[in-house]
Amino acid sequence: MKLPAFDYAAPATMAEAIELLERHGGDARPLAGGQSLMPVLAFRLAQPSMLVDIGRIPGLDSIEIGEDGVRLGARVRWCDILEHPSLRSVHPLLVEAIGHVAHYPIRNRGTVGGSLAHADPAAEMPGIAFTCEATMVIAGRAGTRMVAARDFFTGPLETVIGPAELLVEVRLPPWPAARRWGFEEFARQRGAFALAAVAAFYDERDGVAIGVHLGVIGATGVVQRLPGAEAALEGRPVDAPGIAAAVAAARAEVDPPEDAEASSAYRRSLVGTMVERALAAATAR
Repeated sequence: MKLPAFDYAAPATMAEAIELLERHGGDARPLAGGQSLMPVLAFRLAQPSMLVDIGRIPGLDSIEIGEDGVRLGARVRWCDILEHPSLRSVHPLLVEAIGHVAHYPIRNRGTVGGSLAHADPAAEMPGIAFTCEATMVIAGRAGTRMVAARDFFTGPLETVIGPAELLVEVRLPPWPAARRWGFEEFARQRGAFALAAVAAFYDERDGVAIGVHLGVIGATGVVQRLPGAEAALEGRPVDAPGIAAAVAAARAEVDPPEDAEASSAYRRSLVGTMVERALAAATAR
């Protein structure tokens, strides 16, 4: 499908990029990898007057690992995460989830910032950021501001990023080496959007689960966690009865949409199955 007409700019600095966005009064769009933006333009879901290519701005493709966790620049590509020599040991849940993203050409171009700014609830990165309680770093004329993932996503394909702002970094909290985790995804075919996926992790103390996090991807209209299922497992052993309680709670608290891909009842059941598999994988680690 033919793209709409637009102007193009490739600023060399963050200040120049923000000035261009501000000058166009919300009628410009940042361009990173383009794997989310190009289909949006092709289907005329957006018709900006200008694309601001952030590919020349230094520092946005960095991956930093430190005592405060993992910092991913907005222009970090999926293949950069998958090929990083240390990330799988430092944050295995992140790497496992990104391994499910689409196909090689998209993983070679798609970016962390593009996915988060697009905020598709069926995409892996928004789900991981939300489940792991990440912090987004957003730059504007007044400087940078930090926004917790729970406040960043405001709805399907909606975030708090202003028209003259750029998402420049996502920060994931430290990941204890002994943490138990699992990620399970079901799609009709490899590389397709998930009908349902679940990211799960918890720490273990005296034989019981502490700090249970369960996030669902693809099966609901917004990025979300499963607080009922988390509460059902918190403070108890992750054994067959504990997992069964979490599965029942997860199925009770999700309200999946009905569409051509699957019925609401099917997706609800699938969420429970993904919770069960993710927790079973976690106990095996």
